[in-house]
Amino acid sequence: MGRKCSRRSLMEFPILLIHTLFLLFFPLPLLSEHNNFVRQPAGQLIITPHQRSHSDPQQVHISLVGKEKMRVSWITEEKHAESVVEYGTESGEYSAKSTGEHTSYRYFLYNSGKIHNVVIGPLKPGTTYFYRCGGSGPEFSLKTPPHNFPLEFVVVGKSLSLGFDISLLLHRLVCFCLRDLGQTEWTASTLKHVESREYDVALLPGDLSYADSQQPLWDSFGRLVEPYASKRPWMVTEGNHEIEIFPIIYPQPFQAYNARWPMPFQQSASTSNLYYSFQLVATHVIMLGSYTDFHAQSQQYNWLQSDLANIDRAKTPWLIVLLHAPWYNTNEAHQGEGESMRQAMEQLLYNARVDLVFAGHVHAYERFTRIYDNKVDSCGPMYVTIGDGGNREGLALMFKNPPSPLSLYREPSFGHGRLRIVNETHAHWSWHRNNDTDAVVADGIWIESLSSSQACSIQQDDPNEEL
Repeated sequence: MGRKCSRRSLMEFPILLIHTLFLLFFPLPLLSEHNNFVRQPAGQLIITPHQRSHSDPQQVHISLVGKEKMRVSWITEEKHAESVVEYGTESGEYSAKSTGEHTSYRYFLYNSGKIHNVVIGPLKPGTTYFYRCGGSGPEFSLKTPPHNFPLEFVVVGKSLSLGFDISLLLHRLVCFCLRDLGQTEWTASTLKHVESREYDVALLPGDLSYADSQQPLWDSFGRLVEPYASKRPWMVTEGNHEIEIFPIIYPQPFQAYNARWPMPFQQSASTSNLYYSFQLVATHVIMLGSYTDFHAQSQQYNWLQSDLANIDRAKTPWLIVLLHAPWYNTNEAHQGEGESMRQAMEQLLYNARVDLVFAGHVHAYERFTRIYDNKVDSCGPMYVTIGDGGNREGLALMFKNPPSPLSLYREPSFGHGRLRIVNETHAHWSWHRNNDTDAVVADGIWIESLSSSQACSIQQDDPNEEL
């Protein structure tokens, strides 16, 4: 039986037309300023259609919710579908069942489907579970994170809009971090590279779908990532492309983002879905919001201060922060956009001995040394910009010259990164350049946790002391 053409399907046609015209104006590959490697432009937009029944689940994705639990989220076009998940450790045999809640939203002429959210658990670590959403439709499977090291994060930058910018942070638990994901051919390529190796959790610090108020793109994005996001938890925070405000009519930002991608902010005592933290094995991950208040009197600042104070580094040797707009950046693009947030919050991160800070937004890769207050500081975080997943806007080719001594590696290419935390003291970071069907390792470094550094422990009460 042929699929009926719904209003939502018709709304996708002008989107395809606009972006096809865009690509006609920018057809040529881009060249590196340093070598003859061909810099690929943003790939063509991928619109992923809905090919199941109105009552079947679509856009299925999972996320962590406290200890030993996960949230299963999905959408149905059928408004009477149940918010229930059946699950178990054997395919087709569901020994447990959980009921959750649902929501929906309206944006101009667009009406979302029924958005379901169900928390399942407790779940055993390192275990494969099979599950079914809403009592019908296809069976999905997921694997819970491990209980011990090693952990592996994947960090992906911009990846699912009309272009695809994806940064990967693999943390053998596997946390998979996607930044500026988008939904282009490069997005699909990056996701396949990520899937080619085992991972536990995906981290996406902003710019997920690049819908930019074109709500059908949120649906297309959800269907595009479902084969990946339904298997491993995806933890996200917001970027500028999620704001989606319209003066007077829709003055509240992040309506679609908050409805579609609820995160476990309550479990970390946050008051907003835009910033939160979670714990995996002996690693604490903080997701900050670049586009909500962050000044010293703000709720986010006070929450961050409290969250950091509650971390026992003897039990939690690794501390990682993700945000969207980078605090350090030698690319010509987006210069200074993270500076106000850096001035407000950098000392908090330094005093807490944060090990790594990952950012997106800039469509290129750049790795810095350990920094505090624009100076080399062996007790400061290592900063990495990984906004090169494949977004529709293409690569940010121009870096400032001469290079800053703080910047150790920079390249405007599509790619992804992997952070493998081996044990309590050591981790390995690598960046993989996307070159057609291959992912070539272009940058890598071993990292020692600051919690294992006696010198940094001694200096912790005096962040302004010169080295």
